[in-house]
Amino acid sequence: MNITKARIDDVPQMHKLINEFANRGDMLPRALSQIYESLRDYFVMREGDQVIGCAALHVNWQDLAEIRSLAVDEQHQKEGYGAALVRACLDEARSLGLPRVFSLTRQPGFFQKQGFILADRAQLPHKIWAECYYCPKFPDCDEVALMRDVDPPAGG
Repeated sequence: MNITKARIDDVPQMHKLINEFANRGDMLPRALSQIYESLRDYFVMREGDQVIGCAALHVNWQDLAEIRSLAVDEQHQKEGYGAALVRACLDEARSLGLPRVFSLTRQPGFFQKQGFILADRAQLPHKIWAECYYCPKFPDCDEVALMRDVDPPAGG
């Protein structure tokens, strides 16, 4: 598994992958411009030159970040790639000194397997809801909020 920070030339493939899931209603769509603007948030997993998975760690505040836009090509699901992308995001959160991460998802079972626990959406900062206007399901949100503490670095 080759997980790296995303590069400019990855964006078209990331956009296609994310929006394939968004078109089915599985996640929030992302405009090409949104991905370019937040490129530094993203990790990608490649097979050769092909992006087969991506995820972003978006910092919301001094003590909280969101794992978002987690997508793995359907042909590569159930192989641990999603979990590996989550670990990359958690490692980055740890290196930044962030104590907690959350996710809003329609796949809560996956995140629970990664150590996340159900959270009350009302406890999340209001700022995160600004993107809800882009969602076709707004205001009838069916996403589940999950939270996880970021394990401290080894020896600390």
